[in-house]
Amino acid sequence: MLAVLSPAKTLDFTTPLTTSVTTPLTTSVTTQSRLLAESQRLIDLLITKSPDEIADLMHISGDLAELNARRYKDFELPFSRRNARPAALTFAGDVYQGMDAAHRFGARDFTEAQKTLRILSGLYGVLRPLDLIQPYRLEMGTPLHTERGSSLVEWWGSRITDLLREDLQASPGANVLVNLASAEYIAAVDADALGVRIISPRFENQDSQGVYRVLSFSAKRARGEMAAWLVLNRVRRLTALTDFAEARYRYVPEASTPDVPVFRRPR
Repeated sequence: MLAVLSPAKTLDFTTPLTTSVTTPLTTSVTTQSRLLAESQRLIDLLITKSPDEIADLMHISGDLAELNARRYKDFELPFSRRNARPAALTFAGDVYQGMDAAHRFGARDFTEAQKTLRILSGLYGVLRPLDLIQPYRLEMGTPLHTERGSSLVEWWGSRITDLLREDLQASPGANVLVNLASAEYIAAVDADALGVRIISPRFENQDSQGVYRVLSFSAKRARGEMAAWLVLNRVRRLTALTDFAEARYRYVPEASTPDVPVFRRPR
């Protein structure tokens, strides 16, 4: 069983990696992204663009465009603990606050996560939790024109799917992909070519009128909560997925379908 997450725009490159559970993390246990050669080719294209072009391409402010233009120019191989950080401890958006790997994962949990958790990325393709990354912003939906087409989905082609398929074959448990990524990122995965069942949990919260619906902030945190739960509980069976009950979510069979289990949290 393999679970996939989206990355986050918010990055943390300043918090020391010295909490009680991350202390065992040393240079020897961090890993390298397996598609770094492709990442470098994207960087080679991005550094040719001016901040104004980046702002137009990504629909971001001038200040953010300047920041990311500098990031592209500062991109440096090889990655080490001197110039990069582990992905799961660097992404700091809502999903990763929900997962909270820095405070919840011990060394054995990171070993499990390396086998069963993947992060999809516009720049890196597929990341394992301990793969080192450098600061960047490049969303999968960015309409970047390359020699392979007019989008990053076209750039990555079958590479993301091929790597996930290899990882599924090596991962423990059922041959299932648990999709905890956004629609933008799961679009980079060819479901037919992947050749396994894809389960996409849906997280709903009760609003002020008593109606259950997907609230973006809460749903993102819930995806991270489920990712952590899968790792910490060594979940191997698809049937166990409905046992998820973190952060007051409960499985609702009458609202679910076989491939879209619904979890609801009351006010």
